[in-house]
Amino acid sequence: ENSTVIVLADGLGSGVKASILSTLTAKIISTMMAEDMDIEDCVKTIAMTLPVCSVRKVAYSTFTIIHIINNEEAEIIEYDNPHVILLRDGKSYEFPKTEMNIDGKTVYRARIQLNENDIFIAVSDGAIHAGVGMSLNFGWERKDIISFMETFYDVVFTAKTLTTILLDECYKLYGAMPGDDTTV
Repeated sequence: ENSTVIVLADGLGSGVKASILSTLTAKIISTMMAEDMDIEDCVKTIAMTLPVCSVRKVAYSTFTIIHIINNEEAEIIEYDNPHVILLRDGKSYEFPKTEMNIDGKTVYRARIQLNENDIFIAVSDGAIHAGVGMSLNFGWERKDIISFMETFYDVVFTAKTLTTILLDECYKLYGAMPGDDTTV
């Protein structure tokens, strides 16, 4: 009640397995939070449940949670996804994060007061890997995504339009042949 929960989950690799793991992760987190469970219990449950790939040494599903409370405060929880971007007054605003260790897994947490017209941008690693070895040597770094998106701050676009703009740019950087799932 009086809150909104947004979950972005990204399963390792692609295909059915990745889709199932990311959907399961998002559903579990959303359900637990809808039942008013403590955010730390939700994160612990997911972090302890997800296996770690023996080859890549990363979790089989990453997640970002943005919990908007009374349209006044945001709680952000991140596990193995690129850090959330906050555009405030047209510029990137780096908010303080605390690092939690849950069974050897690093989870970041932040609580921030919201300002009118704040824009949150959450992306999967497909966005920061866009262009690797093609148009860019090291991919599209977070700082580059920030610069790109800052140019659209003053334009009155919906969240859906901003998402489409960012996804289209990722698609172009992949040369219309994405090498990874990209979620914004």
